[in-house]
Amino acid sequence: MSAEVAVRAALIEALRADSALMSGLNGLFDGRPGRASEPYAVVGDCLGNDWGAKDVDGRELTLAIQLYDVGERPERLGALLALIDLVVRDVGAGAEWRVISARLVRSRVARTGTRDGWQGVADYRLRVVRG
Repeated sequence: MSAEVAVRAALIEALRADSALMSGLNGLFDGRPGRASEPYAVVGDCLGNDWGAKDVDGRELTLAIQLYDVGERPERLGALLALIDLVVRDVGAGAEWRVISARLVRSRVARTGTRDGWQGVADYRLRVVRG
């Protein structure tokens, strides 16, 4: 299985298993849902690049996690982003791919086009090796 698919699936499983995170969300989705009520999270695109060495099959993955919420202020998004960060930094992936490092590349919180809507996005770089 590709690193992008395997690690993404392991991360979704780890996020869904975190009770503190899930108690603050109405759902966590693999890709943008057709219908959902805020607050919810979406595990978005996962981009991969070669990150190997002579004897190591490795990939560098960039993965986006998006949060959607409504309210006058985005405080809840900040707390949820912090919980997501803890889970991502601790994900070990599966037997086929092992996470060597997980780092936050950038995050942002901004208003959406809807009244009182907020979006938080966290982009992570994960370096993984096969085996």
